[in-house]
Amino acid sequence: MSTPQKILPATLGKLAKLGIHHRTDLLLHLPLRYEDETHLAPIDTVQPGMNAQVQGVIKHSEITFRPRRTLVCRLQDSGGELYLRFLNFYPSQQKQLAEGRQIRAIGEVRMGYYGLEMVHPKCRAVDDDTPLQQSLTPVYPTTAGLSQAVLGKLIANALATLPLADTLPDALLQKMKLAGFADCVRLLHNPPPDVSAGSLEQRNHAAWRRIKFDELLAQQLSMRAHHRERGKRAAPELAPQHRLTARLVKDLPFALTGAQQKVYGEISRDLAQPHPMQRLLLGDVGSGKTVVAALAALQAIENGYQAAFMAPTEILAEQHYLKLRDWLAPLGIAPVWLSGSLKKKEKQLAAECIASGETLLAIGTHALFQEQVSFHKLGLAIVDEQHKFGVQQRLALRNKGKIDVGRASARHACPEPVEAVGLKPDLQEPHQLMMSATPIPRTLAMSYYADLDVSVIDELPPGRTPVVTKLVSDARRDEVFARVRSACMGGRQAYWVCPLIDESEALQLQTVLETFQLLTQTFPELRVGLAHGRLDSAEKARVMAAFKAGELQLLVATTVIEVGVDVPNASLMVIDHAERMGLAQLHQLRGRVGRGAAQSLCVLLYQQPLSELARARLKIVFESNDGFAIAQQDLQLRGPGELLGARQSGAAMLRFADIDADEDLLNLARQAADELLRDFPDAAQKHLQRWMANKHDYLRA
Repeated sequence: MSTPQKILPATLGKLAKLGIHHRTDLLLHLPLRYEDETHLAPIDTVQPGMNAQVQGVIKHSEITFRPRRTLVCRLQDSGGELYLRFLNFYPSQQKQLAEGRQIRAIGEVRMGYYGLEMVHPKCRAVDDDTPLQQSLTPVYPTTAGLSQAVLGKLIANALATLPLADTLPDALLQKMKLAGFADCVRLLHNPPPDVSAGSLEQRNHAAWRRIKFDELLAQQLSMRAHHRERGKRAAPELAPQHRLTARLVKDLPFALTGAQQKVYGEISRDLAQPHPMQRLLLGDVGSGKTVVAALAALQAIENGYQAAFMAPTEILAEQHYLKLRDWLAPLGIAPVWLSGSLKKKEKQLAAECIASGETLLAIGTHALFQEQVSFHKLGLAIVDEQHKFGVQQRLALRNKGKIDVGRASARHACPEPVEAVGLKPDLQEPHQLMMSATPIPRTLAMSYYADLDVSVIDELPPGRTPVVTKLVSDARRDEVFARVRSACMGGRQAYWVCPLIDESEALQLQTVLETFQLLTQTFPELRVGLAHGRLDSAEKARVMAAFKAGELQLLVATTVIEVGVDVPNASLMVIDHAERMGLAQLHQLRGRVGRGAAQSLCVLLYQQPLSELARARLKIVFESNDGFAIAQQDLQLRGPGELLGARQSGAAMLRFADIDADEDLLNLARQAADELLRDFPDAAQKHLQRWMANKHDYLRA
């Protein structure tokens, strides 16, 4: 075995930018694409659009200055000629490409001013007997100051000096019909000329399948490890008491759907366990997640614990506060509201109520996990729109609830004695319920939420009529005005949503302020309101309350109304410049109407010309009202990172596998993870070490 190559400190810094922190990481720094330097193409056989390697003699070399300084060289072999053009070049390159030098160049052939040409090809001087490469040449992801040559040498040294032993048992590989790890890694770094470059670049070669399987398996093992580790931690046993929860269900002006009852049953059983619940509640727009969260909060409260309900925006948190306040007031429970916009004295008073235990339910924004806020006895943390919070934010809220039950009971009087709920004087952490109104495809949940228990509300409350969606060009804006006037004069209410607040010359969009002025002038007979994120909290609350009470007929707003706004009388939603919004956002906005018995309409007002992506998004939301079906197509359009907000959520990003295209591998990885953890725990640990090093220690909240 060769000697490991010493790496200079400056190079280590550049490698770190690529996520390479250990020499073993070099093994899995795989090529983006390949260049075929295994054979030469005669110049008279190449065509525009081809990637080719040619060899010839420089017959002419000069620097031209029009339209800009450019090095132009004429390369000739026995059958033809083409031009090499360099817009940026060094004196050393000019010397290398002097007349009479024999050059080997590889690049894309195109038709230029003088004829066939390559722009900025990779070139090197050669002799008549310079051998060709014996394998396809890998092109690696890199960063400024780290050349392909240096990176290639480091990877070659790692391949020669590091062990490539398989982490998986032979029996498992045979059952899964997977190739050996060492052979796959070597092939991907040094593919022989008879391997199809297309199968490598499209990542459907057997070697790529093994790598993608290994990556998915590591993710599944990591998630399962978190899931198992959670079972060893302590949490309060919040058994259902059926006092407050039964009263709430009885007092509600509607009956719970079967799906709501099912998921609350799952949550209730988790809360009664002595280890912390970490459950994700998924549901489409309007499926009734808030009432399920209220029941979970009451189960904590009737056991003598506090509950916290956190939402990402003030307007959404405030909607939750107002709704829960109305539901819980008859039960003698007064939630406390805490947000960043409160005055200092109001914040201090709310914090004191939370710390003393006087407040049983705290509702708010990220202000709930600020340093000055401490909970007396937090039993349940509810996080709405969980993907919009960072890992550290969710951990901060969870950690606020860590209590020594013995000390807590000695310090403060609880609504019920500790012994009554079967708690041990030990360090405990709260249960956690995360909610998302963004439906997530099954494959995505299988991959990214394998460490969580997932509940799905797959049924809408009865009486909700499907929303009709229409695509309308901006040229027909007057027709939309007429539709708005008709709806509002007929006793209904309408939203008009715009994407921006201030003028943006780059996007040339109608802004909400301009639109408000225009619609106020267009509809002098209507009461028009304005809501956007820059209004202060009191003004925003006043506008929303007026709209909900029917005092305003038309609400012009930004996407602050995307979630949390519930006005049954609103039957028309106009989304201006809909082509600028994402699928999930369009679906969320559409869900603000159709909450009553009246037929509702969502108008997607778009401006030409449409990009292919915008056209695809509008077509999808026009054709479907099913949030989960929309999310599946959103996954295909955007990828998992953006759909989940994965960079914030802490979900490990997949470098090689595509969980939509590679669903079969994901199913195999889930099966293999169970088998490894059960029968081969040492192999599971080795596999995690190879793929994640210390990354799997970073727990997702």
